[in-house]
Amino acid sequence: MTSAPLAARLSIPSGPLFFPVTAYGPDGAVDLDVYRTHVRRGVEAGAAAVFACCGTGEFHALAPEEFQDCVRVAVEETAGRVPVIAGAGYGTALAVRYARLADEAGADGLLAMPPYLVVAGQEGLVRHYREVAAATGLPVIVYQRDNAVFTPETVAELARTDGIIGLKDGLGDLDLMQRIISAVRTGTDGDFLYFNGLPTAEQTQLAYHALGVTLYSSAVFCFAPEIALAFYEALKTGDDTTTHRLLDGFYRPFVELRAQGRGYAVALVKAGVRLRGLDVGEVRAPLHEPSEDHVKQLAQVIERGYALLEEDK
Repeated sequence: MTSAPLAARLSIPSGPLFFPVTAYGPDGAVDLDVYRTHVRRGVEAGAAAVFACCGTGEFHALAPEEFQDCVRVAVEETAGRVPVIAGAGYGTALAVRYARLADEAGADGLLAMPPYLVVAGQEGLVRHYREVAAATGLPVIVYQRDNAVFTPETVAELARTDGIIGLKDGLGDLDLMQRIISAVRTGTDGDFLYFNGLPTAEQTQLAYHALGVTLYSSAVFCFAPEIALAFYEALKTGDDTTTHRLLDGFYRPFVELRAQGRGYAVALVKAGVRLRGLDVGEVRAPLHEPSEDHVKQLAQVIERGYALLEEDK
């Protein structure tokens, strides 16, 4: 870890937030060498942070030992150049265990994913995330999605909790997000980070940007970093022409292809990494691989995306 606070390092990112896939070998075991290469290439391409073993990284499919090994490798490869945030999830006891494993591996922070299976009330959710935050000294970003949906008052309460520094939104309810931002702004004294965490977040980032949410996850960065960077810079500089060209010609077709299969938010990204020359293996069950036709369509979408970059030159 570096001495700089994580919130400060994330507040003004230098590039997209990188959520690497987890590499598996032909035998299905985690391939740390390929994973190391994947992380290194992402950092060298301009990632502002590495979110290791989160949703795109198949956190759900990793044993605790595999998880810690991957986080450790990510920390080694970044070498302090950018922060490493590790996933943590399941029930409270296991989420605390994963938090401590990430801390031991040298992570800079945690992305706390929804509790496993149960649909809890707001009081129980607050208790869960407070226990995760208290388990280590690592700053925590809470992930809103699925069975972890918060009222504005709950997020304000979480924002007042020591160690909780932000909210990643994977729900997509902009009305709720506006009310959350307002509640935190009027109900707390400090700064709080917000992230657009929807799948292929670039597709909705114009709307989130209007709310003041400038941070977003980029799964596309895994397999097409140049496209992700071009979009990031266009959005940052107000280049609407490039933003709209990439949305219309690359991101919308990719999102429409992603919608053709359950779990494609991960499986299609992993296929994209393989298409770009790095064999990161297949997804683990219960996810499944894209069909051959869908992979061919993906190759065409990627080719079109890079052609759009050439048009800007």
